[in-house]
Amino acid sequence: MTMQHRFLIILIILITITGCTTSGLSGTTYSRTDARKVQTVKFGTIESVTPVVIEGKTDGIVGTGSGAVIGGIAGSTVGGGKGRSIATVVGAVAGGLAGQAAEKKLTTKQGQELTIRLEATGDLISVVQEVENDQFFKPGDRIRLLQHGGNTRVAY
Repeated sequence: MTMQHRFLIILIILITITGCTTSGLSGTTYSRTDARKVQTVKFGTIESVTPVVIEGKTDGIVGTGSGAVIGGIAGSTVGGGKGRSIATVVGAVAGGLAGQAAEKKLTTKQGQELTIRLEATGDLISVVQEVENDQFFKPGDRIRLLQHGGNTRVAY
């Protein structure tokens, strides 16, 4: 197996592993810990919508860890003796950095900044959340605000 084939296989594995991560910032996706908790519900109307990009995460060990392991394995196939040891370390560091960058790119999401007028008080608030299933809010939409523990999500 050539070095190019090994690199391609490693890259596919890294992208596959990193692609399994999710952000959970949308209006209809709940974590296990959010399930069965009481939420305060308020009603409002969307005043304005601004498209935003929600930055991907780089603090996870999935991308960095798997990249480092794969890079170390790839590096260990190069050279011999001390050269092989150095290549293994360099491969692990480079793989970790590449894995971290891949994780950030794959977890970056499209979102919306929603300016909402609350029905009860007339106050204006703003909430940013991920767009899920191409469900874009638009001005004039009547929505529900679901609040629990400092987190707010917007839903129809």
